[in-house]
Amino acid sequence: MLKKFVDPLPILKTIRPTSHIQNVPFYEVTMQETFQKLHRDLPPTKVWGYNGQYPGPTFHVQRHQPIHVLWKNALPERHFLPIDTTVHGAKKNNPEVRTVVHLHGGVTPDTSDGYPEAWFTRNFRKVGPHFTHRLYTYPNHQPATNLWYHDHAMGITRLNIYAGLAGMYIIHDREETRLNLPCGPFDIPLIIQDRSFHEDGRLFYPSVQDKTAAAPRPSVVPEFLGDTILVNGKVWPYVNLEPRRYRFRILNGSNSRFYRLTLSNGAPFIQIGTDQGLLESPIRVPSLILAPAERADVIVDFSTCFGESIVLQNEYERKGEKPNPETTGSVMQFRVVNSLTCRDESSIPVHLAPVPKLTQYQQKRTLRLNMRKDSYGRNIHLLDDRLWSEPVSAIPKLGQTEIWTLINETQEIHPIHLHLVRFQILDRQPFDRDVFEEEGRIVSTGPRVPPALNERGWKDTVRANPGEVTRIIIPFGPYPGLFVWHCHILEHEDYEMMRPYMVTR
Repeated sequence: MLKKFVDPLPILKTIRPTSHIQNVPFYEVTMQETFQKLHRDLPPTKVWGYNGQYPGPTFHVQRHQPIHVLWKNALPERHFLPIDTTVHGAKKNNPEVRTVVHLHGGVTPDTSDGYPEAWFTRNFRKVGPHFTHRLYTYPNHQPATNLWYHDHAMGITRLNIYAGLAGMYIIHDREETRLNLPCGPFDIPLIIQDRSFHEDGRLFYPSVQDKTAAAPRPSVVPEFLGDTILVNGKVWPYVNLEPRRYRFRILNGSNSRFYRLTLSNGAPFIQIGTDQGLLESPIRVPSLILAPAERADVIVDFSTCFGESIVLQNEYERKGEKPNPETTGSVMQFRVVNSLTCRDESSIPVHLAPVPKLTQYQQKRTLRLNMRKDSYGRNIHLLDDRLWSEPVSAIPKLGQTEIWTLINETQEIHPIHLHLVRFQILDRQPFDRDVFEEEGRIVSTGPRVPPALNERGWKDTVRANPGEVTRIIIPFGPYPGLFVWHCHILEHEDYEMMRPYMVTR
């Protein structure tokens, strides 16, 4: 077992524009293979990174200042992780290594959204059926928020992100700056991911689900759970801190793993933001649940902790079992050992940002989260019982607001993500699964439960719990076009739990 807390936490580098085009910052980002030391006791590990970095460099952009990004693929032509060619989009006649970048949570036109079939290969030799261009424009008209960018190529998203293709994208604005939150070196993004390794340092990713099954080899697996936790690309790192307030912008960038984050000294998190920006007011929470792709913006006060070593723990229970504190139950360590470099003059304001509650809508949709068996006996998770290749069925109108009722018939939590839009959670309600399966009727078995206080901001990813109806309210806009919605468990998304939707004028 690798020793914990022996490597310092990497502070993610900021990417700078290479030039300007008519006063719009222009960036070039190249996807490259590299070898990186992910733990003191591991040989360098082969990874794929944006500009050769895993995780990729962090974009810091200003609201209302658009940017152009030219995404370039300089990766090898063969993948180093196991590809299941029975998965849609990954057939043998498609190139093994294909990439397309999605700015997760970005409000962008569809031509810059990273549609899964808009992929391209090394040096731009081949392109997918929906390809438009690889120069993307991000308008950045959103309020201050923590987004992330990652690969979204059809049928191999789980492998490309696992290989290292992910990074943070942070939008700043004047309103947030005026709040006097911790900033500069006291504002630290944390990308949490899980990985497994071979003894020689190579990344391990399973190639079969069930060795006795008749499934192809390699075969897509229903989920991936690594046996080590990485933060900013290091296994179980530590960071030396001062006794003061810190802001942490936390992203769950794992393929399938959920986290319930706690601090070993029992201190609370002061949550100030969620996926799509600031909450109305700070919320004091003893723990943070994050599904894959969810973000939490928090402040932790270490002012009375000088001399302490505090572990950021994971206490998320799976099937009634908590993770082993010696392995996946630990995330990283905070060492409050540095002297104050300056007085802490940051503050936590009572009011953060307006979050007007949505109530008016023009359309309702009821959508099932279900599953069935494929021809090999493997489970396929589906959205509304439809495969990716079936015709578009959700066609909201530009400028209209809809309520989507998600009926989770499965035994798993599905983090559902919609491209283009931000939304609010209305409520969750348990239902009688047996009645629904036999008669197709929703019979509730309990009251509607409003979202937790720290879920009452703007979201782009919602946890739809098994045996529950989850209702979200979504304003569609500001752009028309072709987008997608999907489960953000990457193994589900790659194997059919993703659907296109079209916003029309």
